This record gives sequence, C-alpha cells and structure tokens, in this order.
Amino acid sequence: MGYIEEQYELFLEDPESVDPSLRSIFDEHGAPEWMSTGTAPQVGSQGISDQDVTKVSTAMKLVEAIRRHGHLEADIYPVGRKKNRYSALVDPKTYGLTEADLRTIPAKWLWKNAPSNVKNGLDVVHSLKEIYSGKISYEFYHVHDDEEREWLQQNVEAEKFKASPSAEQKKELLKSLAEVEGFEQFLGKTFVGQKRFSIEGLDIMVPMINQMINEANNDAVEHVMMGMAHRGRLNVLANVLGKPYDKIFSEFHHSPDKELIPSEGSTGINYGWTGDVKYHFGADRDVKGNNEKSTRVTLAHNPSHLEFVNPVVEGYTRAAQDDRSNKGYSKHNPDNGFSILIHGDAAFIGEGVVAETLNLSRLKGYQTGGTIHIIGNNLVGFTTNNMDGRSTTYASDLAKGFEIPVIHVNADDPEACLTAVRFVYEYRKKFHKDILIDLVGYRRYGHNEMDEPRSTQPYLYQDIDQHESVLHVYAEQLKQEGVLTDEEFAQVKEDASNHYKSVYDSMREEDDEPEEVVVPEAVTNGLDKIETAVPLDTLKSLNEDMLKRPEGFAVFKKLERILKKRGKGLDDGNKVDWALGEALAFASILKDGTPIRITGQDSERGTFAHRHAVLHDVETEETYSPLHGLEGVEASFDIYNSPLSEAGVLGFEYGYSVQSPETLVFWEAQFGDFANTGQVILDQFIAAGRAKWGQKSNMVLLLPHGYEGQGPEHSSARLERYLQLSAENNWTVANVTSSAQYFHLLRRQAAIGGKDSARPLVVMTPKSLLRNQRVAAEHKEFTEGKFKPVLEQPGLGSKKTKVKRVVLGSGKVMVELADAIEAADDNLDWLHVLRVEQIYPFPAKEVAEILASYKNVEEIVWLQEEPKNAGSWDYVKEELYEIAKDKESIHYIGRPRRSSPAVGEPNVHKSEQSRIINETLSKGGDSK
Repeated sequence: MGYIEEQYELFLEDPESVDPSLRSIFDEHGAPEWMSTGTAPQVGSQGISDQDVTKVSTAMKLVEAIRRHGHLEADIYPVGRKKNRYSALVDPKTYGLTEADLRTIPAKWLWKNAPSNVKNGLDVVHSLKEIYSGKISYEFYHVHDDEEREWLQQNVEAEKFKASPSAEQKKELLKSLAEVEGFEQFLGKTFVGQKRFSIEGLDIMVPMINQMINEANNDAVEHVMMGMAHRGRLNVLANVLGKPYDKIFSEFHHSPDKELIPSEGSTGINYGWTGDVKYHFGADRDVKGNNEKSTRVTLAHNPSHLEFVNPVVEGYTRAAQDDRSNKGYSKHNPDNGFSILIHGDAAFIGEGVVAETLNLSRLKGYQTGGTIHIIGNNLVGFTTNNMDGRSTTYASDLAKGFEIPVIHVNADDPEACLTAVRFVYEYRKKFHKDILIDLVGYRRYGHNEMDEPRSTQPYLYQDIDQHESVLHVYAEQLKQEGVLTDEEFAQVKEDASNHYKSVYDSMREEDDEPEEVVVPEAVTNGLDKIETAVPLDTLKSLNEDMLKRPEGFAVFKKLERILKKRGKGLDDGNKVDWALGEALAFASILKDGTPIRITGQDSERGTFAHRHAVLHDVETEETYSPLHGLEGVEASFDIYNSPLSEAGVLGFEYGYSVQSPETLVFWEAQFGDFANTGQVILDQFIAAGRAKWGQKSNMVLLLPHGYEGQGPEHSSARLERYLQLSAENNWTVANVTSSAQYFHLLRRQAAIGGKDSARPLVVMTPKSLLRNQRVAAEHKEFTEGKFKPVLEQPGLGSKKTKVKRVVLGSGKVMVELADAIEAADDNLDWLHVLRVEQIYPFPAKEVAEILASYKNVEEIVWLQEEPKNAGSWDYVKEELYEIAKDKESIHYIGRPRRSSPAVGEPNVHKSEQSRIINETLSKGGDSK
C-alpha cells in the first residue's frame, strides 16, 4: 500500500514518472480508495494486505513481460526442435504468482483495455498469451516513439487486423495453396533432377504477396516493387506476376539434364548476349481491381548474390515516387509506390548489404516511405544450422536495431499469415516506416532439388518428412470447421494438377535451335555523333544564375570569393576549371530538361572541396543549391550526402537509373577505391545487367583516381577492374584531363538516357588536377566541338618524318608529362604524345589514323603511373598490337608489377614518378 501511495504522489507531480501500467490505473480510477476513505479497499471478501499489493505489482511485471517476451514461447515453428518452446520470463511461477493470486486481481488493474470477457488477472495472462504467444507473435518494444509503440500495442491487443475470412474466402485461400503446391509438384515430376528452388514449406507466401498487391490496388498505389532471391521465385513469377506457365516449362526444356551443372539456363544462354538462368529473371505485371485503377507490379532481376537486390529495388521505388518535373529537389510522394523485399533467413542476418539497405530507410535522399520485409525462414541456410549462421535468437533481430517492428508467424497457419499482411500494410500506410514479417516455415527439399539435406540435418528432415504440407493442414482445419468436405478437397487438388498438365500437354515441341540474341545495333555503334556544344550566351546566363542567393543568405567568406571567381570563368582571357566545367555541364543538362541525381559520401561539397553544389548559411545553417535557382529550368536537381555505404548506395542509384532512364544519375566515390566494397553491384548489375536481363542504365560513376604519394589506399580507383569487365560496349570507361572534355562527356551521357544506346559511364576523376590550370579550358572549347576520345599533345609531332616514338597514356601522368615536355631543353621532334581520354571502347580507329601519318615510327609506348599489373596496360596492349605495324615495337613504361597499388613513402613515390617521366622523354628508355 505504501508503494502504491508513493507512486500515486509521483503521478500527481509528473504522470510520466511512473510505470505505464500504473499510470493507466491512476488515469482510470484515480487515487486508491484507502487514501480518500482511510480504509483498505475490499476485493471480494478479502482485505488487501501488503503482500497482496506486492502481488499486484508483480502481476504488472508479468503482464509487461508477456508483451515484451511472449514471442519466446510463441507457436511459430511448424517443425524442428523449437516447436514447443518454454520461457521462464512469461511463467507466473517465476514471479511467485499462483492462479489463485491472479484471480484476486481485477483485470482493469493489469490491462486498461481488457475486453469485457476478461474479468481477472488470470484471464489477462491467458488472453495476452494467446495474442503474444500463439501462431503469430510480435516484437515492438525496441520502437522508441511513444505514439508508434502505443498504436502497435493497441492494435495487437485489440486484434484489429485479425483475418476473419468467410467460408467462401477460406475455400479460395485453399485453392490458392493448391495451385502453389500443384505447380511445384508438377515441376518436380515433369523435370526430374532440375533445380527450381521450391517454395514448398513457405507456400503461404504467394497468397500473402497477392493480398498485399490487392491492398495496394484498392488504395490506388501505382507501383509495387519486389525483390527476392531464388527460393519460391518461379512460383511467384507464375502465380503473382502471371508469367505464362508454358514459358516457364519451355525454359526447363532448354536446360541440360545433368547433375552438378551449376546454373542451367534459359533461351540464349550460350548465344550472343548471355541471358540468365530462369530463377534469376524478374517480370512486370499490371494489376487491376474493382476500382479500375492499375498497379504496376515489378519483380526485379536478381543474381545469385542474394541480398544485393535490396538497394536496387529501393532505388526503383524512390524513382517511382519522385516527381522530377520542376527545378529544385524532386518532390517525393511515398504513397506512389512501395517495396516488398523477401529475404532468406540466413542471408538477412548474414549479408552486410541488408544493414546498409535498412539504414537507408529513413534518410531523406533514400527513404521510400516504408518497405515491407518478409523473411522466408527455412530454419537452415543451405547446409548451415542457425547456431552456426547467426549470433542472435532470431534471423530478424538485425531489424530491431533500426526500430523496425517484427511479426513472427507460423507458415502453417494461413489465416495468421494474412493477419500479419493486413497488419504490416496498415502500419506502413500510417507511419511510412519499414516493418518485417518473419515467416517461419521450412524447406521441403534441400537447398535445391538435387541436394540431399538428410545427411546434414537428419532430425529436422525426419520431422519434415512426416509433416503434412500447409495445404493439407489448412484443409483439415476447414473440414473440422465444417467448411470443406473430403470430396471438395480432392477436387481442388485434382483441378490444380490437371491445369498444369493441360498447359504442358498443349505445348508444341520445338526442334529448332534457340535464336541467336544479338547486341542491339545502337549499342554496337559509337557515340561520336552526339552534339554537345552549348552557345556562349546560354553558358554565361547559367553561370550568372548560379551566383544568385536567397536574400540575406550568408556564405562562408573564403568560399564566396571562390564562387565569385567562377563567375568570371567565361570571360575572354580566363579559363574554366574543372569545378566550373562540371557545374556548367550540370546546369546545361538541367536546362535541356534532363533531371539529375547525384549522391556520395561528400558529394554536396565534394571530397576535395571543389563542387560546393550545396551552400550553408554561416549564421542559420540553412542550405541552398545554386543549381536550384536556374531560370527556365523544368527538371529537378537532387544532390545528397550519402551514408558511409558503398554497396547499398551504389545499388540504390543503379535501381533509380533503371526505373527513371530519363534522369542522369551519378554515384561518386569518396575515393575511387571505395567502390571496392560495391563490387557485387558493379559485377552483377551495372556491368552485366544489360546482357543478362536487357536492363538499360546510363548512370555515371565518378571515381577519384591518381597517384599523389598518399599511400596504397586512395591512389588507385582500380581502373583495371572496369576494363576487365568491359565487353559488348556494356559501358564507357574514361580518364579525362580537361574540364571541357568532362563537360562534353557528361552532356553526351545525358543525351543517351532512355535510348537504346544507353550505357553506364565510369570516369576516373582527378584529385590534385582539380585545381591544375592545365585541365582548365577556354570557353570556345565548350561552345564548339564535342568529346574527343584522343587528344594530341600541342607542340609535338609537327615534323612527322622525324617522329620515332609515339607515347600513349591517360590521366594525371599525361599532365605531368606535359609539364616535363614544356620544361625540357632537349629537342623532342622525335617524340609525339597522345592522350587516350576514353579507354573503353578503345578509340582504335582514331589512334590508327594518327599513327598512319607518322611513317617512321619505330616504337609505340604505353605510359601509366599504376603498376604494370594494374591500370590500363593489360587491356590496351592487345589493342596496340592490333594497330601497330610490323616495324613498330610495343613498350610499357610505368611501375613494375606490384601486389600493393602504391608505395607508402612520399619520397619514394616522387622518385618513381620522376623515373617514369624521364624514361618517357629519353631515347631508348624502357621500364625495367
């Protein structure tokens, strides 16, 4: 009693200072009776003693424990050793409470919103355990927002979104499950020994996805973007995306029927562009409901690198939500679409890109208004058990660090699963935040249908072998409810089986070889015909607009001087440096009506403080972008500093560029080698997405590159990796040394957006060269001409018959060579120098034409500052051998082969750099 009185006094002073369960009692009942009457309250005929009060407070702890920890006893495991779990945290005995103790406590004391049929504490415990420890269970106490947590608790305990299907709806659900199971069984019997990554054990996932799509269509949502790995993908393609069954069956026919073939394929896998295996492909479908509104459902193409599709799908979604038709930042409407991401249990907790993607969920440049996550929980990852695959209780625990509510649900209870769907959909709609369903099932067969799991999980698979599928489990439930008869169930199964068989039987055997898939002509053609010059008056007008500020906006004084200097860059006698050249490219692209999106860890200012595309008021810290004040522009300019993420952000930007091909999307690495941690996105999506899936992107990668004596890291952007991935004109790789060249290159890239000639652009961008006057260009280079893949060194090669050596190279070292040539006292009429500004596709025709005019050339030298096993050498030497005449030898000058990209000692770097330049300018020089 003393404790209750003390708490009530604290409540009067500050209601937030007492436990929520006590606060609700005081709110409803006021002061304890004995404080106003001086007598102890009566419950029944028993007076309440100090011991009784202790039991009340202990019961409150038990109730809160059930809310917090009831999931630890939840019946969410259809199979395995965890089917019948026990947790002392929710056992009344742990709290010293008996059933008799609990019966003496009024229900309202423990549960403010208890239903009328819940009379006492024992009823409260039983009812809350049914809610929190049944076949569906909830975790949300890690959510810190009070309003959100209260909404979650109220709706969970009121069972507001509980699925209560009619008898007819239950039969429809059963029919859907029969179609899912029938599809898998037909594939298994018809295409024996071929991989399909069966959904069996998680069959309910298909009706769940369809329910979400129906909800979205009812709300006139325009886009539902989906990403998932292999498990169940064929079934989702067939029974959600509507991919024709005969097309899926025909893809099996083109697969070699042999074991240990890692990835049997679909049409055209060995012809022309490579294609992909059937369980990697995505699909699109328009869904129309009763309201005649159309919802576009997209399943993203996905490689075997499971979770890396997550940020790509988020990029799709954000692009579908953004309105880019006006200047300034694009207008974001999260109700235009949403994402559904389906994860594997081992992959969700194991792959770091998942955490990167979750971290994007509430950042202004990346948020998509809430993603619905589903973990397709197999209880095992390939052959790895949970205790070897994660350090957490659940596969979903990673999400709790991002305050994402989690719903665990037993995949053998279809109605509980649909309850989970209704719940997460309404939560996402209200709070525009991520939410997760941990769909706990099993995997009927091994990792794929050629795999034998009984050697590695013998107990689990003994249980699975004896366990009926969800179709039969649910049918039995409906029979007991009197909704279904044995005869009706037999007919449902037979109808599903006959449906697939009839489709297959109607197919015509094709003896012809698959048609060759050729690279589109627009891709094989070069991009040299695109005009990118801009009139001087237009450039000057854009430059003036970029100097404007909102009234009273105060920029850092030193920066203001730099920006005012840019304003004179187009005047006669002045030159345009790299920063101004880039800004003019951005501004002119926007003026042409092309939206721009650029992100990276320091992209607003620029890692090397060159860009300043977002200004900060020194007094108010408000921000303003000079590119938002351009007159006559009807295209958005989005620029964001990204989180410290490469794989996640790079995947997001790729997805954005695919979904919005009319937008020029940039991703800028802080230093070029930061792209290392996004290598999967580069390999599997950006470099190969067009060849595998026909997916077009013209995104731009800006990768700072150049040897400045700063050590092994951040010297090299690993140019050699992009060249190794180069084929079939899949992208452009450039290393430019002039602000005008950069200007024309970006404008050319914007011009191909959305066209069949679209392809990504990889640019090795400068660091020290950003402020080097040798990269600055006169304004006529912007108002005339276009991008040139090869530049000739001015002042050399005029005496063509005397030239014996032609040096080719790209990037910063060529600028240093130009410095050395200008300072040289020797006669260099024996030398000519070519800068290869576009390395891939290699400008062989242009180089050959230049060389042809020098009849006495004896040697062709490739110069680079990277080690011999890095940079461009291994790629360009094959091109040079093709070009060189018999009498012309091919030499390399640069650093020797090395395991580390660069030396760590600045003086050694300078010595090496000096040697490279000296050898290039010395007759007979060769790098040893």
